[in-house]
Amino acid sequence: MPWKLNLNSRKGAEAEKTALLFLQQQGLTLLHRNFACKTGEIDLVMLDHATLVFIEVRSRSHSQFGNAASSIDRNKQRKIRKTAAVYLQKYRQHSHRICRFDAISIDNHDATGQNSLNWMKSAF
Repeated sequence: MPWKLNLNSRKGAEAEKTALLFLQQQGLTLLHRNFACKTGEIDLVMLDHATLVFIEVRSRSHSQFGNAASSIDRNKQRKIRKTAAVYLQKYRQHSHRICRFDAISIDNHDATGQNSLNWMKSAF
């Protein structure tokens, strides 16, 4: 039975949509959303000119456990790198490209629901 990604987080999907729109406004081009395989999942795969960018999107409603960016630990980074390797094997037309790993963190800082978006290029 093939592996399948379960997208059941509405909030996570909204954060990814917000991040995607922001990055497109910055000139990046979407290649894939939610690329998934047995090793893990990459939220967004985009082109920044000739650079292939693998993007992890994190969102936090409360800061009691740290901000959204702090939730991308070494284990998650390792999974993203392994998944990126699978992506490059599957989409060989991009194997010549320079790759970058970015992160988008979206944090809710107050009771008004105002979110802050932080784009970290070359996050890991």
